[in-house]
Amino acid sequence: MSEAKRPWHYFTSALWDYNVALVQMLALCPALAVTTTATNGLGMGLATTLVLILTNAIISALRHTISPEVRNPVMIGLIAGVVTLIDMAMNAWMHELYKVLGLFIALIVTNCAVLGRAESFSLKNPVIPSILDGAGMGIGFTWVLVLIGGIREILGSGTLFAQASSLLGPHFQWLEITVLPGFQGILLAVLPPGAFIVLGFLLAGKRVLDRKRAERRIKSHGELVVLQ
Repeated sequence: MSEAKRPWHYFTSALWDYNVALVQMLALCPALAVTTTATNGLGMGLATTLVLILTNAIISALRHTISPEVRNPVMIGLIAGVVTLIDMAMNAWMHELYKVLGLFIALIVTNCAVLGRAESFSLKNPVIPSILDGAGMGIGFTWVLVLIGGIREILGSGTLFAQASSLLGPHFQWLEITVLPGFQGILLAVLPPGAFIVLGFLLAGKRVLDRKRAERRIKSHGELVVLQ
């Protein structure tokens, strides 16, 4: 079995090479709207990851029974059901975070990444690869949200994961860090333009890293050819 066909590859490739936000440019609305802090980004990312895993698993398990004529309404209905359950669970057990994220939890139903993975992957693959794909896509999305939120939070207030214990629960108190004590903050960082600026730098940074990786692979391949 080739590397590209191994189930674990679906997870690892989704973290970077096919990242939802930085490569596929999907789900940018929550990526820009809720990432005023790293805590908000983490909460939104984890909720989206759970939706991706559950919907991928359910749709993959039912892929042979879903008629092609009604697959889109069925998939949207399944996604809406999963999102509703997660929305209710967050309202019950993470109410403070639920109040911060608000409507964006319910809007996961319209997230192109969720429906896109169901359409392009889960309907064509077994359950285990679908779960790994959903987990990879979700975690890849989460680290981008956390990174954007973390950069904006440090520049905006000098803190990192502020109010994590009140929003995510007391077990997350260890995440709360004051990076720059006494820092007044840059207002632009927490305003909407700040999200676009940070995302732009991340996109540029990924392009540079990918180019350097490609150059190293080409150089390494050339050296192997010479040695052979």
